[in-house]
Amino acid sequence: MLFSTALLAGAVSSLFTIAAAQAGPSVLIDLATGKVLEQQDAFDPWYPASLTKLMTVMVTFRAIKAGEIALDSPVRVSERASKEPPSKMGYKPGSVLTVDNAVKILMVKSANDVATALAESVAGSRNAFVARMNGEALRLGMSRTRFANAHGLHAEEQVTTARDLAVLAMALRNEFPQYAHYFSLEALQSGNTVMENHNDLMMRFAGANGMKTGYTCPSGFNLIATATRGGRSLMAVVIGEPTVEARADKAANLLERGFATSGDTAPYLGQLRPTGREAAGAVNLRPVICTEAHWKAVTEARGPAGKPLYTSPYLSEPTREPTVVAVSLGGATGPESTAPRYADVPIPTPRPAYTPAAVAEGG
Repeated sequence: MLFSTALLAGAVSSLFTIAAAQAGPSVLIDLATGKVLEQQDAFDPWYPASLTKLMTVMVTFRAIKAGEIALDSPVRVSERASKEPPSKMGYKPGSVLTVDNAVKILMVKSANDVATALAESVAGSRNAFVARMNGEALRLGMSRTRFANAHGLHAEEQVTTARDLAVLAMALRNEFPQYAHYFSLEALQSGNTVMENHNDLMMRFAGANGMKTGYTCPSGFNLIATATRGGRSLMAVVIGEPTVEARADKAANLLERGFATSGDTAPYLGQLRPTGREAAGAVNLRPVICTEAHWKAVTEARGPAGKPLYTSPYLSEPTREPTVVAVSLGGATGPESTAPRYADVPIPTPRPAYTPAAVAEGG
């Protein structure tokens, strides 16, 4: 195990009291049957953060399937894309990489500049790509999801639910099994820089093999984690947790309980229904998570080494170094998307009739 109970007891008591109070929605799915083994507040609205990038790659895979682009097609980094806030690769405007490398970077580094560049390269503009994202959400039955960007940086109107994220993740696995390797990458290397996957279940939880993490101050720490044992595959969707440790612990505990449960009488994901008691809007966790007091508690709990402190008995120290896959610019020899290129400007809307007020000369 990573740490003894005695070591953790005093140092993290206040931190995990906060964690328990702020625990967010979750869903545990048997991927072979689609049955829901556990769920908590599955229809509560939430900000997806970088779990948004799962829809970004879904739209990209659909474009590949439609023959619009290929894995070796170019992704061009625009001036706009280069200005996205971190996490980012920092590529200069005019840089070109392949769709293949862009997807790898999204799944491991979660780079926002690459997400925007991919969106523009696939659909011609960010707005056109978002329209595709929302079209896919409608097709999949993600009834309480709305996308506003391809990277997951906070936007009030970009909202989803744990149930809808489970639908998306299952669709990716079922529709595009040939791309499963993107979600299980352990680390990437760009030049001399090695970037490890933020999914802390990888190499720590027995059978872990994907998929994606997300974090912003308003959303909290999110994780969709998959694992396979004895031919059985499960998926945990955990959103709105207060720390990296909390999301990993919760996902590991959910998955372990799932492997010990047959789920024969569990409902199918499609049978879940809202309770009618769901919140009207997404909870903004910024006042809880992005405060000096919260991060002081986290830092003190982790101690001088600064390493995450997990409490789940099902998380172990990695016994090997992560497998590293190289990514780089260049190599884009495939067809370029022919989607129309439009400026990303708001569509004008009619103004209501009004009578201008008199204005003093020079006012």
